[in-house]
Formats: sequence, C-alpha cells, structure tokens
Amino acid sequence: MRPEYEMEELVPIVGRLAEKYTAFESTSLPYEKAAQLMEAVLYCIREAEPSGGESALSPSRLSAQQAYEAGLARVKQKTRLALDRYNSILRNFVSYGNHCLEDTFLRGLPEFFKWYDPVFEPQNTILTLDYPVLKDLSGSTGIDRIHEWLCCVGLEQSFLEKFPESLVRCILEKYSHLYEELADNLCEIVIAAAAVHICAQVPFREADINNAGAARIREYFSRTSPEEIKTGLETAADTFLRSYYGNGADLADYLAGSVSSVAVRLKTAAEHGSLPF
Repeated sequence: MRPEYEMEELVPIVGRLAEKYTAFESTSLPYEKAAQLMEAVLYCIREAEPSGGESALSPSRLSAQQAYEAGLARVKQKTRLALDRYNSILRNFVSYGNHCLEDTFLRGLPEFFKWYDPVFEPQNTILTLDYPVLKDLSGSTGIDRIHEWLCCVGLEQSFLEKFPESLVRCILEKYSHLYEELADNLCEIVIAAAAVHICAQVPFREADINNAGAARIREYFSRTSPEEIKTGLETAADTFLRSYYGNGADLADYLAGSVSSVAVRLKTAAEHGSLPF
C-alpha cells in the first residue's frame, strides 16, 4: 500500500514542476495553478502504485520523487497505449448512425490526444465522454478514464461487428425512432433485443417476431421475477457468447454488467406492453 508522503516531500517536487511550467522565469504561481500542479504530482504518484502485489518499484520502497518519476513514466506510456488502441478501433469503427457515439469517438477523442498534458495536468480528462459505456468510470480521471473508456468501446465494437450493420440499425430503430440522437448504450439495446428473440425462440437474424412469439414473451416476462430473468439471461448470454465469440472472458465480463438493467428493462416493458419487437 502506498505510504502517505509528507508535505515536505511533495512541495519540492511541485516547486521543480512550477519552475518547468514557467520556463524557470518565476516560481510565483496563482493558488489555483499551484493546486493543479500538486494534484498532477499526486496523480502520478498514484499511478506508480502496483496493480497487484509488491514489486521492485512499489511506492513503499520509493521516495516521493522516485514514485513521481515512475508514475509520470507510466502516464506517458498509458497515453501512448491509449492512442494505439484508439487507432486500432478506428480502423473498423462503426457508429450505427448514433451521433453521441460518433461525436465522442471521432471528434472528442482526437481533441483529447491533441490537448492532453501528462506533465502539468495529467488528472484532466478534458472530455465529458457523453457516450455511456457499461462500466462505472466515475472513480478515474485523466488518461486512466480515457483508456478504460476506449477498452469498453473496443469490446462493444467487437460484440456488434458480429451482426450485420443493417440488423443493428433495425434493432435501434425499433427501440426508438430517435435512436440517432440517443445518449444510450447501443450494446445494451442490442442485448435486450437478443434476449427477446431467445425467449420467443426466433432467430436473431429475423428482425420481426410474429404475434404468437410476441404473446409468448409478454407472458414469460410478465410472470417472471427480475431475478429469474437475470439468471436466465446470464445463462443465455454465456451460451450465445461461447457460440459466436469463443472464450472471450473480457467481453463476457464486460457485458455481464448490463444483465441486471436489461432484466429490469424487459420486465417493465412487458408489463407496459412495450417490448422491442
């Protein structure tokens, strides 16, 4: 566990950073800028924490200066990795017409990489990341948050690319005629539609469900508790993912986060006669 460095260990690091910031012309800074630089130092020191277990570079064995330098190096490395991941996803990226995903990925992320400052403000996420992913990222900032968001979007693109784009768009259109303007997660919408088709025993490649199938699902979701629906969805999702994606543990773990909300959504939709088919 990282030790709490004393202020007298941190202030000299901030001072040297301030000198670099002002190009050695002055160390007099407004309070807000000094606070920003202190947070930059603390951010980098946190980055030096090992992800699991002790290591030769564990902060418990490092001075504050050493921890800061190790963390700064990790921030820069993570920035390069995030940019590589972005470019990798970009090659086959599809927004399915959703403006929120498209704007965040195609316009927001390039601005982040253009303006992100790993030295003087690594804690600044810069973007609001309006497109929601299926993982809570509220506990991270800066390059950590961007990197995690990109990992999530990469998994979503891998999931959705198994379906024809026309089918995904059809599912989104059935969910909402205004799907292009929604700030909803696309994967969760597709997963809910897949669950409906599985329960209706209708192949997912068929966009429409007949009246008999519709009645069957309404009856099933109406009489089944959200917890039972969740259990059934978990089993169905596991079978589905193994069939189409092999043993992709990362994808399975990621999508598992949506099962509970999908179960509640389908239960509520069935009770109000608004299931997506």
